Amino acid sequence: MLAKESMYRFTIATTLLLAVGGLQAADRKAPTDAELIASAMRAAPASIARHATVVVPAADGTMRTLRKGTNAFTCMPDNPATPGPDPMCADKNAWAWLGAYMAHQPPPSGLGIAYMLQGGVDASNTDPFAAKPAAGQRWIRTGPHLMIFGADAAFYGAYPKSATPDTSVPYVMWADTPYQHLMTPVH
Repeated sequence: MLAKESMYRFTIATTLLLAVGGLQAADRKAPTDAELIASAMRAAPASIARHATVVVPAADGTMRTLRKGTNAFTCMPDNPATPGPDPMCADKNAWAWLGAYMAHQPPPSGLGIAYMLQGGVDASNTDPFAAKPAAGQRWIRTGPHLMIFGADAAFYGAYPKSATPDTSVPYVMWADTPYQHLMTPVH
């Protein structure tokens, strides 16, 4: 039940972000399902993306499946509400972790991995729920990377935890919060 509620909240939050992006881009034509699938598939290595489920938030807050996959990964297309491309592809554990994060619930146990091979942008490396950078700060732009979720706290101690990270090396995002995870560049 908790996992279902977390995914519902994750879906609502993602839908709101996409709706805001849609309002900002009202003069643009809505992407086709084929374009959304192509965007989502750019998130992960082809061997993973080719067999992943592809979803997009629907207007009613549910996830609409664009393509059913045959592996344990689920991919989402770029979020137009952010200032850069950021499609993501996550395994089952990472997807559950992301759902808990969006629902402001404790993340589940178990390691998970997610890919963002188009890179991504974040409002803060210290505040998991920042919607925009603090006054005088900039968006944190991370190039192509993978993320590791759900490791023991000691694991994260071996990596930098800066508020303004060097995104060219592995670093901990949202250090010392329940949502800390490792950001690892892929060159």
